[in-house]
Amino acid sequence: MSAETEKNRHIILTGDRPTGHLHLGHYAGSLRQRVELQNQYKQFVIIADAQALTDNAENPDKVRKNILEVALDYLAVGIDPKITTIFIQSLVPELAELTMYYLNLVTVSRLQRNPTVKDEIKQRDFGTSIPAGFLVYPISQAADITAFKADLVPVGGDQLPMIEQTNEIVRGFNRIYECSVLVEAKALLSNFPRLPGTDGKGKMSKSLGNVISLSDSADEVRHKIKTMYTDSKHLRVEDPGIVEGNPVFAYLDAFDSDKEGLENMKEHYRHGGLGDVAVKRRLQEVLSVELDPIRIRREGFANDPEEVMRILKNGTAVARDVAVKTLDEVRKAMHIDYFTSE
Repeated sequence: MSAETEKNRHIILTGDRPTGHLHLGHYAGSLRQRVELQNQYKQFVIIADAQALTDNAENPDKVRKNILEVALDYLAVGIDPKITTIFIQSLVPELAELTMYYLNLVTVSRLQRNPTVKDEIKQRDFGTSIPAGFLVYPISQAADITAFKADLVPVGGDQLPMIEQTNEIVRGFNRIYECSVLVEAKALLSNFPRLPGTDGKGKMSKSLGNVISLSDSADEVRHKIKTMYTDSKHLRVEDPGIVEGNPVFAYLDAFDSDKEGLENMKEHYRHGGLGDVAVKRRLQEVLSVELDPIRIRREGFANDPEEVMRILKNGTAVARDVAVKTLDEVRKAMHIDYFTSE
């Protein structure tokens, strides 16, 4: 790749909080996309441990343990550390410094109006005891994005307010300090809807325990499929069934490559004569094809955790070099580069 082509490539920042194993929802919604994007764009993948501590401060060992688990999931699905920079957030201190500067550009009332923050505060039932770190985490995310001058950020629709807040900070900073140091980001929306939980109660979520994890054994996946919610009114094989809102069919939509055969199965189910056992058997076969190679790769990497941590150490060093350059530009624009100014 020529230097000019490299210079003009879009930059992507994406990542996850290390609070548990990644699951099929992550895989369908973002991980598969990251594997594809890494061959087109310059991609940074952040393991956001500092952000995870905003609501896990009393359980740091949980976060520490899951850094390795998330890294294993990344490598298992095919994220290539030779072309994608995978790094640990807390080990890039420049991100914390950028966050401090950006805090002065955002009001508390603006943070409280952020729809994503409001929803997540409600989900966690903080009441009036909202950790300050949690309230301001959108500013930390803005630091993550702008440190690498990412102009594309893959997100779900519910995360659009976070990109909007980041761009408000970018515009405010560039206007106040009369510069063009920071770059606005564009949301790269996933074209796949969120997978429902195996219990049929809303989205797949680690905290709700209704997930199929990428690290699950074949037996665990088989058991979870057998106990999946389907159509509560589909009591007999001959009864007509409902496809819409049925988690088993949602998973088949996500992973079954035989779309024509799947549509025929849906019609059969709708008209009656097709039992849930047969539909779940097909999902089991489909997920076996999808997950078996991932499971094998994951086991291989898990046998050498020191190598995985070396990959993270190297990626973090690369990420820090980039963040240092951006921070130098920020400090110069703010006229606080005391020992380097002319």
